[in-house]
Amino acid sequence: MGTALDIKLKRANKEVLSGVVVITSKDTVQHQGISLTMEGSVNLQLSAKSVGVFEAFYNSVKPIQIINSTIEMVKPGKLPSGKTEIPFEFPLHMKGNKVLYETYHGVFVNIQYTLRCDMRRSLLAKDLTKTCEFIVHSLSQKGKLMPSPVDFTITPETLQNVKERASLPKFLIRGHLSSTNCIITQPLTGELVVENAEAAVKSIELQLVRVETCGCAEGYARDATEVQNIQIADGDVCRGLPIPIYMVFPRLFTCPTLETTNFKVEFEVNIVVLLQDDHLITENFPLKLCRM
Repeated sequence: MGTALDIKLKRANKEVLSGVVVITSKDTVQHQGISLTMEGSVNLQLSAKSVGVFEAFYNSVKPIQIINSTIEMVKPGKLPSGKTEIPFEFPLHMKGNKVLYETYHGVFVNIQYTLRCDMRRSLLAKDLTKTCEFIVHSLSQKGKLMPSPVDFTITPETLQNVKERASLPKFLIRGHLSSTNCIITQPLTGELVVENAEAAVKSIELQLVRVETCGCAEGYARDATEVQNIQIADGDVCRGLPIPIYMVFPRLFTCPTLETTNFKVEFEVNIVVLLQDDHLITENFPLKLCRM
């Protein structure tokens, strides 16, 4: 076994990231210094359909650096054989007027924070590097979130983007969502009732969609992609039976609704009803997510 380098993080508070760097070696280790680098950036990517549409994008699609700082932990010297633990505390300071956005892994928008430890060594020995990701939560909003319940009724007449309305089977679906202003740590809840339907119901699904917008004043690309899909009913459901709606927001793939000059991250939920004759009925609800 050679020399191994590892980072162990403690739970971060709002101001400081702390932990220990662990160096394990069976022999004494000569080094030219050990440093820690904290990086945080927003990586924006254009979808294939948007590339080449707006040349102006190429300026705004460069990664946006949120945080970048390095501290020297140990000056050049020697480390004894065995296991050495070096504790550290890294202040979470912003560059200028930058905001510490919440960690988010999307398709076209990615907000990521990493901590990298570098041990520089002499020419004959290879430098050692260890990188780990740490998760950032945005600050909780002050005040109380006002619930915004939504009642919905879906019939052939309420549908949009229908080519042959007359050929649609008759149906009536009612329901409600408890609130479209959602706390990200709490589930989205509600209820759905199929009052009547001429055609048999095949499936009812709840689809969470992320809407990511990248761009600048000259133009922007807006892309909607699925985060998760939950089936809440299978087969021809009983008429008049309340079906519960319950969806937990997945961590990392959702974040509080975010709007900046260069990018936006928004969320929507679709209620999708598939009938036996393959008619697909979709009702869309924009959501506002926040952390309380």
